Amino acid sequence: MTRVLTTGRKAPRSGETRSCVVFLHGYGANGADLLGLADPLGEHLPDTLFVAPDAPESCAGAPFGFQWFPIPWIDNSSEEEAQAGMARAVDDLNAFLDALMVDEDLMPEQVALVGFSQGTMMSLHVGPRREDELAGIVGFSGRLLAPELLEDEVVSKPPVLLIHGDQDDVVPVQSLPEAAEALQKAGWKEVYAHIMKGTAHGIAPDGLSVALAFLRDKCKF
Repeated sequence: MTRVLTTGRKAPRSGETRSCVVFLHGYGANGADLLGLADPLGEHLPDTLFVAPDAPESCAGAPFGFQWFPIPWIDNSSEEEAQAGMARAVDDLNAFLDALMVDEDLMPEQVALVGFSQGTMMSLHVGPRREDELAGIVGFSGRLLAPELLEDEVVSKPPVLLIHGDQDDVVPVQSLPEAAEALQKAGWKEVYAHIMKGTAHGIAPDGLSVALAFLRDKCKF
């Protein structure tokens, strides 16, 4: 039984939905944390609907925040609990995406995932394992989980943009080339990367600009 995700949304400025960005927030945050990005992006993507679901579990380390799955070295959960939590969250997110496309009359190639930190981990895990290829995946400040499984489990290969701050002390910047290498090894043709200079665990203006260009040029939004 999948869990229904509470979702914030910003309608397209034009009033007509031709594409959709799904924001996936980080550990301990919520959908509203990223939905603010809809304002600067929406100026240039007038036909794009922006949605930002809250992750399905309350976060022990952040009383008002949510998590996609537990993180053992932060919340003292076990590896088994983390893996079980992620498996449930993957099912929840897939059900959410399926329902979104039906409700909004969207095709997979009209939907892009934009994740931050743990939301990037979810994006890079779920997107490639969906049967119908999404428009693209943007991953800020995250990592590719279980890269050794990707080659055998990949079903579709949407364009991917990886963005990371070179001063990130939460998720090391080395996670970016490691993810890119695993994607390319699994057969990706379109993997792009951008390093945000002087940026810690966050999203800098230059990173957002690169993400916008990717959504317009590679995702055709």
